[in-house]
Amino acid sequence: MAGPEKVRKQTTWGGAAGIALLGFALVYRFFPEVIHVSPGERPAGLPVRTSAPPPPINVRGAAPAVVEFGPPRELAGVAEALPEAPPEPEVPASEKIAGLLKQADEALARGQLFEPAEGSALLLYREALDEDKGNRRARSGLAAVQDQLLGDIGARLDGGDTDEAERMLAALEKLPHEANRFAELRARVKLARQVEPLLAQAAELLREGKGLEPPGNSALDVYRRVRELDPANVLAQQGLEQIQRGVLERALAAVARDDFLAADAILAQAATIAPGSQQLLDTRTRTEGVRRQRAETVLAQAQSALDSGNADLAERLAAQAQGISADLPGVDEFQDRLRNARLYASLRPGQLVSDPFLDRAGSAPALLVVPTGRFLMGSPDAEEGHRSSEGPQREVVIDSGFALGRSEVTVAEFREFIRASGYRTTAEIEGTSSVYDENSGRMGDGRGVTWQDDYRGRRAADDLPVVHVSWDDASAYLAWLGERSGKRYRLPSEAEFEYALRAGSVTRFPWGDGDPPRVLGNYTGTGDRSPAHRTWRKAFARYSDDHWGPAPVRTFPANPLGFFDLDGNVSEWVQDCWHDNYIRAPRDSRAWVNAGCERHVVRGGSWGSDPDQVRSAFRLSALSTTRSGRVGFRVARDL
Repeated sequence: MAGPEKVRKQTTWGGAAGIALLGFALVYRFFPEVIHVSPGERPAGLPVRTSAPPPPINVRGAAPAVVEFGPPRELAGVAEALPEAPPEPEVPASEKIAGLLKQADEALARGQLFEPAEGSALLLYREALDEDKGNRRARSGLAAVQDQLLGDIGARLDGGDTDEAERMLAALEKLPHEANRFAELRARVKLARQVEPLLAQAAELLREGKGLEPPGNSALDVYRRVRELDPANVLAQQGLEQIQRGVLERALAAVARDDFLAADAILAQAATIAPGSQQLLDTRTRTEGVRRQRAETVLAQAQSALDSGNADLAERLAAQAQGISADLPGVDEFQDRLRNARLYASLRPGQLVSDPFLDRAGSAPALLVVPTGRFLMGSPDAEEGHRSSEGPQREVVIDSGFALGRSEVTVAEFREFIRASGYRTTAEIEGTSSVYDENSGRMGDGRGVTWQDDYRGRRAADDLPVVHVSWDDASAYLAWLGERSGKRYRLPSEAEFEYALRAGSVTRFPWGDGDPPRVLGNYTGTGDRSPAHRTWRKAFARYSDDHWGPAPVRTFPANPLGFFDLDGNVSEWVQDCWHDNYIRAPRDSRAWVNAGCERHVVRGGSWGSDPDQVRSAFRLSALSTTRSGRVGFRVARDL
């Protein structure tokens, strides 16, 4: 058993050993570069873990509970994933090799690949390689010489310098290479020797002006034989393009004479000479541009002829334009216009028509022939006042000629129908209609009110628009007109009404998006006053038309198409049945009707409509028997 002194020494030495071991572990753990033993390189830029406390140590020299060596666990594998550092530049084995390499690099930069014999890049790199078989710079330099020689040989062959290409090939073959490494290049040089006389013959024929003639012995024929032997021959391709250039000049001359048929034939000939050449493509593009411009000019002349009422000349000019350019934009639209012009018979868009009665004195209300066209019907979701019934907005094509009443049917015109036919209106049968009550400022039932009365239920003047008529009453009047005139009269379709109302506008109102800029129609305005000095709750600001109730027809200016009061004065019946929206609605001018429908559409604002109801897209639903002091109608007929 050891004595106390020995035990004391063992304890002291053991504690010292433990502290030394702890110090070694910490140095090894955090500063491995201090000692020569490296457990692994720490990746540059990665953080050093310093926040964790050192592992617990037994002060009596026992092994620590946990001792980590190498990089932290969370960095394990990172060093292996990093790319290897680039190799250090090769240091020449001697000053002699370094000098040779420097001279070789300079010769390569000057383009002295294999000449002069004593100072060429090829010779100098070979000398360096003889001194140091594994020298990477010398091998890389020889590879660069080879690549440049290959490119130069190809360029010489393309330019017809076969002699120089052959000299370069001989130098190239002095480089170390496999036996058949340059066999293809040697074959190409041999082929160049074979076609040299043919190229010389073709060039001579071109100088003599025999590019295309005589057949079988022209420059074109000889160049084609060269291309058969050597499809990639650049000189032959250039010769063909030179011949083609002369042919293309003839095509452009034909285009200048508007002889497009001849130009097409010449271009087809040119395409057989050098298919796909850039000059061929450019000439075709230029020809198409001139062709399109000429066709557009002729089509514009056709449009003018049609506008002046000469449909026969317009048709001939349109056919000529289409013959010049078969895919000319606008031809189809013009043909539609021409077809509609034919439908107008001897009429023209904008012409005033008044059909005389066949069996009695008198005539139908005056109509205007409406020009065909297309427009966006309805309103976009973002429009102020938009309602779901006004969408989805869609393009509608008015592709059938029709005529529309220039103004609303008047009391006098409707009276003629009642007297001749003995017809009894819905208001007369039911005994009531909706009239304006001055005391309440609202519309209400008026007993005994009929078509002969105005908006208040008093006797109406002859030149006022007839009101208190139902959809059924309007239809009966139009049927009577058809019998008297022999024409097909009807209510306008909803699409026709909005098309005529907009008259080319795409805004919220026919005049724009804001309040009327001047007096344009019979609308609600803040300056209007009823007989009892009432004002409108909702009205256009700073607007007054001096009317409370309907005004005589044609009191206000006509719209750009010549129609009066399509918006304002009185709202109007149209032919269509009511649908909650335009989903599946026709995209032409036809009315959207369902057999036996009980509700129809009312369009256009009236003298008492809120501003939102004066919008071009606004529409209302009403029973066919509805009658009111705010609703009338106008006529339409087919042509």
